[in-house]
Amino acid sequence: MDLSPLWTSLKVVALATALSGSTGIGVAYVLAMRRFPGRGLLQAFTALPLTLPPTVLGYYLLVALGRGTALGQWVEATFRTPLVFTWQGAAVAAAVPSLPLVVAAARAAFEEVDVQLLEAAQMDGAGTWQQFLWVLLPLAHRGILAGVTLGFARALGDFGTTLMVAGNIPGKTQTLPIALYDAVQAGRWDLAMWLAVVLTGVAVSVLLAVGRLGTRLV
Repeated sequence: MDLSPLWTSLKVVALATALSGSTGIGVAYVLAMRRFPGRGLLQAFTALPLTLPPTVLGYYLLVALGRGTALGQWVEATFRTPLVFTWQGAAVAAAVPSLPLVVAAARAAFEEVDVQLLEAAQMDGAGTWQQFLWVLLPLAHRGILAGVTLGFARALGDFGTTLMVAGNIPGKTQTLPIALYDAVQAGRWDLAMWLAVVLTGVAVSVLLAVGRLGTRLV
């Protein structure tokens, strides 16, 4: 049995989770703790991947990251590799639809922290970063962990966006969901069943983990 889709998925999901986790926590902090013009626009833009069809989202990313764009050329010049049709590009594609899940959970966790605790830390001389590291993160860690866990599962199961940006290159960008699609198209039902069971097992495990964390996501 070819295990390359599994290893590709592990690489893609690891990077995607790091991207969506770090970005999502930052955005969640800004939305929960700051008031500024354009806050509603940022909130809507962050949630947009939940409403756009995966193919539309993948198209936008493909246009933005393509080798003919300024961003795509900068990435290729900086990292000596293009993003499109690479596993790194697949990771970016998987991270984008995962981002709203991280933001929703982390924001809810931040908003549940008692503001008086932050004020007390400020009175003791703690700056913004110290309040974030010493007060917010420890108190909100369960919600943040739940969001990152959901983002991990969403990244692992992404199909349409990843396919648009990274393609279906066996041994390079073919992830488990794409391999499942190929197996069904080829009539390899035994392989398709194995892949489906693996993805379902991960999804159930994630939901159980989030349930144990007892996090309010809506």
